[in-house]
Amino acid sequence: MLINDAINKANRIVIKIGSALLADEKSGLVRQDWLNTVASDIEALLKLNKEILIVSSGAIALGRKALGIDYTDSPSSIPLEMKQASAALGQVQISKAYEAAFTAHNRPTALVLLSPKDTEERRAHLNARATLLTLMKNGAVAIINENDTVSTAEIRFGDNDRLAARVAQMVEADLLIQLSTTDGLYSGDPTQDDSAEHIPLVEDLNQDYLDMAGDAPKGLSTGGMKSKLEAARIAMTAGVDMVITSGRIDHPLKSLEGGARATLFKASEKSLSARKKWISSHLIAEGQIIIDEGAVKALKSGKSLLPAGVVKVKGDFDYSDPVEIMDSEGHKLAIGLPSYSANEARHILGCKSTGISEVLGYSRGDELVHRDNFVLT
Repeated sequence: MLINDAINKANRIVIKIGSALLADEKSGLVRQDWLNTVASDIEALLKLNKEILIVSSGAIALGRKALGIDYTDSPSSIPLEMKQASAALGQVQISKAYEAAFTAHNRPTALVLLSPKDTEERRAHLNARATLLTLMKNGAVAIINENDTVSTAEIRFGDNDRLAARVAQMVEADLLIQLSTTDGLYSGDPTQDDSAEHIPLVEDLNQDYLDMAGDAPKGLSTGGMKSKLEAARIAMTAGVDMVITSGRIDHPLKSLEGGARATLFKASEKSLSARKKWISSHLIAEGQIIIDEGAVKALKSGKSLLPAGVVKVKGDFDYSDPVEIMDSEGHKLAIGLPSYSANEARHILGCKSTGISEVLGYSRGDELVHRDNFVLT
Protein backbone atom coordinates (compact mmCIF):
# COMPACT_ATOMS: atom_id res chain seq x y z
CA MET A 1 0.00 0.00 0.00
CA LEU A 2 2.84 2.43 0.87
CA ILE A 3 4.58 1.82 -2.44
CA ASN A 4 1.34 2.08 -4.40
CA ASP A 5 0.71 5.43 -2.71
CA ALA A 6 4.23 6.58 -3.61
CA ILE A 7 3.70 5.63 -7.28
CA ASN A 8 0.22 7.13 -7.45
CA LYS A 9 1.35 10.43 -5.91
CA ALA A 10 4.52 10.74 -7.99
CA ASN A 11 4.35 13.01 -11.01
CA ARG A 12 7.98 12.55 -12.04
CA ILE A 13 9.66 9.13 -11.76
CA VAL A 14 13.22 8.00 -12.47
CA ILE A 15 13.63 4.28 -13.20
CA LYS A 16 17.05 2.63 -12.96
CA ILE A 17 17.75 -0.60 -14.86
CA GLY A 18 20.88 -2.58 -14.04
CA SER A 19 23.31 -4.37 -16.35
CA ALA A 20 22.39 -7.82 -15.03
CA LEU A 21 18.76 -7.18 -16.06
CA LEU A 22 19.33 -5.63 -19.47
CA ALA A 23 22.13 -7.94 -20.70
CA ASP A 24 21.99 -11.71 -20.84
CA GLU A 25 25.01 -12.97 -18.93
CA LYS A 26 25.56 -15.98 -21.19
CA SER A 27 24.99 -14.52 -24.65
CA GLY A 28 26.02 -10.93 -24.03
CA LEU A 29 22.91 -9.76 -25.90
CA VAL A 30 20.05 -7.48 -24.89
CA ARG A 31 17.14 -9.22 -23.18
CA GLN A 32 14.80 -7.57 -25.67
CA ASP A 33 11.62 -9.49 -24.81
CA TRP A 34 12.02 -8.49 -21.16
CA LEU A 35 12.80 -4.89 -22.07
CA ASN A 36 9.66 -4.77 -24.17
CA THR A 37 7.57 -5.59 -21.08
CA VAL A 38 9.29 -2.76 -19.17
CA ALA A 39 8.50 -0.35 -22.01
CA SER A 40 4.87 -1.46 -21.88
CA ASP A 41 4.76 -0.76 -18.13
CA ILE A 42 6.32 2.66 -18.64
CA GLU A 43 3.91 3.54 -21.44
CA ALA A 44 1.04 2.80 -19.05
CA LEU A 45 2.53 5.28 -16.56
CA LEU A 46 3.05 7.89 -19.26
CA LYS A 47 -0.62 7.61 -20.22
CA LEU A 48 -1.41 8.55 -16.61
CA ASN A 49 0.45 11.83 -17.33
CA LYS A 50 3.49 10.83 -15.33
CA GLU A 51 6.92 11.99 -16.49
CA ILE A 52 9.51 9.23 -16.79
CA LEU A 53 13.29 9.12 -17.09
CA ILE A 54 15.33 5.91 -17.40
CA VAL A 55 18.86 5.48 -16.09
CA SER A 56 20.20 2.37 -17.79
CA SER A 57 23.36 0.42 -17.20
CA GLY A 58 24.54 -2.17 -19.68
CA ALA A 59 26.82 -0.43 -22.18
CA ILE A 60 29.99 -2.14 -20.98
CA ALA A 61 28.20 -5.46 -20.50
CA LEU A 62 26.83 -5.35 -24.06
CA GLY A 63 29.92 -3.98 -25.74
CA ARG A 64 32.60 -6.18 -24.25
CA LYS A 65 31.58 -9.25 -26.27
CA ALA A 66 32.74 -7.50 -29.44
CA LEU A 67 36.16 -7.03 -27.83
CA GLY A 68 36.41 -10.67 -26.80
CA ILE A 69 36.35 -9.99 -23.07
CA ASP A 70 35.54 -13.14 -21.07
CA TYR A 71 32.12 -12.95 -19.43
CA THR A 72 33.45 -14.70 -16.34
CA ASP A 73 35.67 -11.69 -15.68
CA SER A 74 34.41 -9.30 -13.01
CA PRO A 75 33.86 -5.74 -14.30
CA SER A 76 36.34 -4.51 -11.69
CA SER A 77 39.12 -6.62 -13.24
CA ILE A 78 38.77 -5.11 -16.74
CA PRO A 79 41.24 -2.29 -17.56
CA LEU A 80 39.65 1.15 -17.80
CA GLU A 81 40.49 1.64 -21.48
CA MET A 82 38.80 -1.68 -22.31
CA LYS A 83 35.72 -0.63 -20.35
CA GLN A 84 35.62 2.66 -22.23
CA ALA A 85 35.94 0.92 -25.59
CA SER A 86 33.24 -1.56 -24.56
CA ALA A 87 30.99 1.32 -23.52
CA ALA A 88 31.43 3.02 -26.89
CA LEU A 89 30.26 -0.15 -28.62
CA GLY A 90 27.53 -0.88 -26.10
CA GLN A 91 25.92 2.56 -26.16
CA VAL A 92 24.85 1.93 -29.74
CA GLN A 93 23.22 -1.35 -28.73
CA ILE A 94 21.47 0.28 -25.78
CA SER A 95 20.08 3.02 -27.99
CA LYS A 96 18.78 0.50 -30.55
CA ALA A 97 17.25 -1.73 -27.87
CA TYR A 98 15.26 1.05 -26.19
CA GLU A 99 14.24 2.53 -29.51
CA ALA A 100 12.86 -0.85 -30.58
CA ALA A 101 11.03 -1.31 -27.27
CA PHE A 102 9.29 2.07 -27.42
CA THR A 103 8.68 2.20 -31.16
CA ALA A 104 5.88 -0.28 -30.57
CA HIS A 105 4.16 2.51 -28.60
CA ASN A 106 5.08 5.30 -31.05
CA ARG A 107 7.18 6.81 -28.28
CA PRO A 108 10.43 8.63 -29.18
CA THR A 109 13.57 7.92 -27.16
CA ALA A 110 16.72 9.94 -26.57
CA LEU A 111 20.17 8.91 -25.35
CA VAL A 112 21.76 11.23 -22.77
CA LEU A 113 25.30 10.63 -21.47
CA LEU A 114 26.28 12.30 -18.20
CA SER A 115 29.50 12.58 -16.24
CA PRO A 116 29.87 13.52 -12.54
CA LYS A 117 30.79 17.05 -13.64
CA ASP A 118 27.37 17.41 -15.24
CA THR A 119 25.67 16.91 -11.88
CA GLU A 120 28.18 18.56 -9.54
CA GLU A 121 29.01 21.78 -11.41
CA ARG A 122 26.00 24.02 -11.15
CA ARG A 123 26.01 25.40 -14.69
CA ALA A 124 26.39 21.97 -16.29
CA HIS A 125 23.78 20.68 -13.84
CA LEU A 126 21.25 23.27 -14.98
CA ASN A 127 21.99 22.69 -18.66
CA ALA A 128 21.53 18.93 -18.28
CA ARG A 129 18.40 19.51 -16.23
CA ALA A 130 16.92 21.77 -18.90
CA THR A 131 17.56 19.12 -21.57
CA LEU A 132 15.90 16.37 -19.54
CA LEU A 133 12.90 18.52 -18.63
CA THR A 134 12.44 19.49 -22.27
CA LEU A 135 12.52 15.86 -23.39
CA MET A 136 9.90 14.90 -20.79
CA LYS A 137 7.72 17.88 -21.61
CA ASN A 138 7.67 16.83 -25.25
CA GLY A 139 6.75 13.21 -24.56
CA ALA A 140 10.15 11.61 -25.20
CA VAL A 141 11.74 9.02 -22.92
CA ALA A 142 15.36 9.85 -22.11
CA ILE A 143 17.73 6.92 -21.62
CA ILE A 144 20.54 8.13 -19.38
CA ASN A 145 23.89 6.50 -18.79
CA GLU A 146 27.27 7.54 -17.46
CA ASN A 147 29.61 8.82 -20.14
CA ASP A 148 32.03 5.93 -19.64
CA THR A 149 33.96 6.66 -22.82
CA VAL A 150 35.48 9.85 -21.37
CA SER A 151 35.24 9.43 -17.59
CA THR A 152 38.34 8.24 -15.77
CA ALA A 153 38.53 5.98 -12.74
CA GLU A 154 39.07 9.00 -10.52
CA ILE A 155 36.03 10.96 -11.69
CA ARG A 156 33.42 8.27 -12.26
CA PHE A 157 30.21 7.67 -10.37
CA GLY A 158 31.35 4.05 -10.23
CA ASP A 159 27.84 2.72 -10.76
CA ASN A 160 24.53 3.92 -12.10
CA ASP A 161 22.74 3.57 -8.76
CA ARG A 162 24.27 6.84 -7.62
CA LEU A 163 23.87 8.40 -11.06
CA ALA A 164 20.14 7.61 -10.88
CA ALA A 165 19.91 9.35 -7.50
CA ARG A 166 21.76 12.40 -8.84
CA VAL A 167 19.43 12.54 -11.84
CA ALA A 168 16.39 12.27 -9.54
CA GLN A 169 17.81 15.15 -7.49
CA MET A 170 18.60 17.16 -10.63
CA VAL A 171 15.07 17.02 -12.06
CA GLU A 172 13.33 17.17 -8.66
CA ALA A 173 11.71 13.78 -9.14
CA ASP A 174 9.16 12.47 -6.68
CA LEU A 175 10.24 8.83 -6.89
CA LEU A 176 13.25 6.74 -7.90
CA ILE A 177 12.60 3.06 -8.68
CA GLN A 178 15.66 0.81 -8.70
CA LEU A 179 14.96 -2.37 -10.65
CA SER A 180 17.43 -4.84 -9.22
CA THR A 181 18.35 -8.51 -9.02
CA THR A 182 16.95 -8.50 -5.48
CA ASP A 183 13.51 -7.52 -4.21
CA GLY A 184 14.67 -5.10 -1.55
CA LEU A 185 16.76 -4.69 1.55
CA TYR A 186 17.26 -7.58 3.97
CA SER A 187 18.71 -7.82 7.46
CA GLY A 188 21.44 -10.03 5.96
CA ASP A 189 22.40 -11.61 2.66
CA PRO A 190 19.36 -13.79 1.80
CA THR A 191 21.49 -15.95 -0.51
CA GLN A 192 23.76 -16.84 2.40
CA ASP A 193 21.54 -16.47 5.47
CA ASP A 194 18.15 -18.23 5.61
CA SER A 195 17.19 -16.15 8.64
CA ALA A 196 17.63 -12.83 6.81
CA GLU A 197 14.42 -10.81 7.01
CA HIS A 198 13.02 -8.52 4.33
CA ILE A 199 12.72 -4.85 5.35
CA PRO A 200 9.72 -3.21 3.64
CA LEU A 201 10.20 0.38 4.87
CA VAL A 202 13.20 2.54 5.77
CA GLU A 203 12.56 6.03 7.11
CA ASP A 204 15.89 6.67 8.84
CA LEU A 205 18.87 5.42 6.84
CA ASN A 206 21.34 4.99 9.68
CA GLN A 207 24.67 3.15 9.90
CA ASP A 208 22.98 -0.09 10.97
CA TYR A 209 21.41 -0.39 7.52
CA LEU A 210 24.67 0.44 5.78
CA ASP A 211 26.41 -2.29 7.74
CA MET A 212 23.92 -4.83 6.36
CA ALA A 213 24.80 -4.04 2.75
CA GLY A 214 27.13 -6.01 0.56
CA ASP A 215 29.09 -5.42 -2.64
CA ALA A 216 27.93 -6.48 -6.09
CA PRO A 217 27.82 -10.22 -6.77
CA LYS A 218 30.12 -11.74 -9.36
CA GLY A 219 28.86 -11.17 -12.88
CA LEU A 220 27.76 -8.15 -14.87
CA SER A 221 26.69 -5.97 -11.91
CA THR A 222 28.93 -3.18 -10.65
CA GLY A 223 26.76 -1.83 -7.83
CA GLY A 224 25.36 -4.09 -5.17
CA MET A 225 23.25 -3.19 -2.15
CA LYS A 226 25.94 -0.93 -0.72
CA SER A 227 25.77 1.41 -3.71
CA LYS A 228 21.97 1.30 -3.65
CA LEU A 229 21.95 2.46 -0.04
CA GLU A 230 24.35 5.26 -0.94
CA ALA A 231 21.91 6.17 -3.71
CA ALA A 232 19.05 6.06 -1.20
CA ARG A 233 20.93 8.51 1.02
CA ILE A 234 21.30 10.96 -1.89
CA ALA A 235 17.66 10.57 -2.91
CA MET A 236 16.20 10.87 0.58
CA THR A 237 18.29 13.96 1.34
CA ALA A 238 16.96 15.52 -1.86
CA GLY A 239 13.38 14.74 -0.86
CA VAL A 240 12.96 11.84 -3.29
CA ASP A 241 11.36 8.54 -2.26
CA MET A 242 13.25 5.46 -3.49
CA VAL A 243 12.09 1.89 -4.09
CA ILE A 244 14.20 -1.22 -4.61
CA THR A 245 12.36 -4.12 -6.24
CA SER A 246 13.17 -7.13 -8.37
CA GLY A 247 13.43 -6.64 -12.10
CA ARG A 248 14.00 -10.30 -12.89
CA ILE A 249 10.37 -10.85 -13.85
CA ASP A 250 8.46 -9.61 -16.88
CA HIS A 251 6.42 -6.43 -16.32
CA PRO A 252 8.30 -5.55 -13.11
CA LEU A 253 6.67 -2.12 -12.72
CA LYS A 254 3.17 -3.50 -13.19
CA SER A 255 4.03 -6.23 -10.67
CA LEU A 256 5.26 -3.59 -8.24
CA GLU A 257 1.94 -1.80 -8.46
CA GLY A 258 0.26 -5.17 -7.92
CA GLY A 259 2.00 -5.69 -4.59
CA ALA A 260 5.35 -7.28 -5.51
CA ARG A 261 7.84 -7.34 -2.64
CA ALA A 262 10.00 -4.22 -2.39
CA THR A 263 11.64 -1.82 0.03
CA LEU A 264 10.53 1.81 0.22
CA PHE A 265 13.03 4.41 1.41
CA LYS A 266 10.80 7.26 2.53
CA ALA A 267 12.15 10.79 2.16
CA SER A 268 11.45 13.15 5.02
CA GLU A 269 11.42 16.35 2.96
CA LYS A 270 9.89 17.53 -0.29
CA SER A 271 12.39 17.91 -3.10
CA LEU A 272 11.98 21.65 -3.61
CA SER A 273 12.61 22.37 0.07
CA ALA A 274 15.70 20.18 0.07
CA ARG A 275 17.01 21.77 -3.12
CA LYS A 276 16.57 25.27 -1.74
CA LYS A 277 18.42 24.25 1.40
CA TRP A 278 21.24 23.07 -0.84
CA ILE A 279 21.31 26.43 -2.63
CA SER A 280 21.34 28.31 0.66
CA SER A 281 23.98 26.22 2.40
CA HIS A 282 26.57 25.38 -0.23
CA LEU A 283 26.93 28.24 -2.69
CA ILE A 284 29.18 31.31 -2.41
CA ALA A 285 27.80 34.41 -4.11
CA GLU A 286 29.61 35.65 -7.23
CA GLY A 287 27.78 38.99 -7.40
CA GLN A 288 24.77 41.03 -6.33
CA ILE A 289 21.44 42.05 -7.83
CA ILE A 290 19.84 45.15 -6.29
CA ILE A 291 16.04 45.33 -6.61
CA ASP A 292 13.32 47.91 -6.03
CA GLU A 293 10.55 47.86 -3.42
CA GLY A 294 8.00 46.24 -5.71
CA ALA A 295 10.37 43.41 -6.52
CA VAL A 296 11.11 42.98 -2.81
CA LYS A 297 7.42 42.39 -2.13
CA ALA A 298 7.16 39.98 -5.05
CA LEU A 299 10.22 38.05 -3.89
CA LYS A 300 8.91 37.74 -0.32
CA SER A 301 5.58 36.46 -1.62
CA GLY A 302 7.35 33.66 -3.50
CA LYS A 303 7.24 35.15 -7.00
CA SER A 304 10.08 35.10 -9.50
CA LEU A 305 12.42 38.07 -9.91
CA LEU A 306 11.74 39.86 -13.20
CA PRO A 307 14.19 42.26 -14.92
CA ALA A 308 11.72 45.12 -14.48
CA GLY A 309 12.37 45.13 -10.74
CA VAL A 310 16.17 45.33 -10.94
CA VAL A 311 17.91 48.66 -10.35
CA LYS A 312 21.59 47.64 -10.26
CA VAL A 313 23.88 44.67 -10.93
CA LYS A 314 27.25 44.19 -9.21
CA GLY A 315 29.99 41.69 -9.96
CA ASP A 316 30.93 39.61 -12.98
CA PHE A 317 28.87 36.45 -12.68
CA ASP A 318 27.78 34.05 -15.40
CA TYR A 319 24.26 32.70 -15.70
CA SER A 320 23.51 30.08 -13.03
CA ASP A 321 26.31 31.41 -10.80
CA PRO A 322 25.03 32.11 -7.27
CA VAL A 323 24.25 35.76 -6.53
CA GLU A 324 22.95 37.75 -3.56
CA ILE A 325 19.67 39.56 -4.08
CA MET A 326 19.63 42.81 -2.12
CA ASP A 327 17.18 45.63 -1.44
CA SER A 328 18.10 49.26 -2.11
CA GLU A 329 19.28 49.71 1.48
CA GLY A 330 21.81 46.90 1.22
CA HIS A 331 19.87 44.22 3.10
CA LYS A 332 20.41 40.70 1.80
CA LEU A 333 17.08 39.16 0.88
CA ALA A 334 17.95 35.94 -0.91
CA ILE A 335 20.55 33.92 -2.72
CA GLY A 336 19.66 32.74 -6.20
CA LEU A 337 20.80 31.29 -9.50
CA PRO A 338 20.09 33.80 -12.29
CA SER A 339 19.10 32.84 -15.82
CA TYR A 340 21.31 35.61 -17.23
CA SER A 341 24.92 36.70 -16.73
CA ALA A 342 25.89 40.01 -15.10
CA ASN A 343 26.52 41.61 -18.48
CA GLU A 344 23.19 40.38 -19.83
CA ALA A 345 21.40 41.49 -16.66
CA ARG A 346 22.82 45.00 -16.98
CA HIS A 347 21.38 45.24 -20.47
CA ILE A 348 17.89 44.11 -19.46
CA LEU A 349 17.54 45.65 -15.97
CA GLY A 350 14.32 47.62 -15.75
CA CYS A 351 13.14 45.93 -18.93
CA LYS A 352 9.78 44.21 -19.30
CA SER A 353 10.05 40.45 -19.78
CA THR A 354 8.50 40.72 -23.23
CA GLY A 355 11.39 42.96 -24.29
CA ILE A 356 14.26 40.61 -23.37
CA SER A 357 14.52 39.05 -26.83
CA GLU A 358 14.46 42.46 -28.45
CA VAL A 359 17.32 43.73 -26.27
CA LEU A 360 19.53 40.63 -26.26
CA GLY A 361 18.45 38.95 -29.48
CA TYR A 362 17.50 35.81 -27.53
CA SER A 363 15.81 34.78 -24.28
CA ARG A 364 16.40 32.17 -21.59
CA GLY A 365 13.02 32.88 -20.06
CA ASP A 366 10.99 35.77 -18.68
CA GLU A 367 12.58 35.64 -15.24
CA LEU A 368 15.98 36.98 -14.21
CA VAL A 369 15.82 34.56 -11.26
CA HIS A 370 13.07 31.93 -11.32
CA ARG A 371 11.24 31.32 -8.04
CA ASP A 372 12.52 27.73 -8.00
CA ASN A 373 16.10 29.02 -8.16
CA PHE A 374 16.30 31.27 -5.12
CA VAL A 375 15.90 30.93 -1.38
CA LEU A 376 15.09 33.76 1.01
CA THR A 377 17.70 34.39 3.69
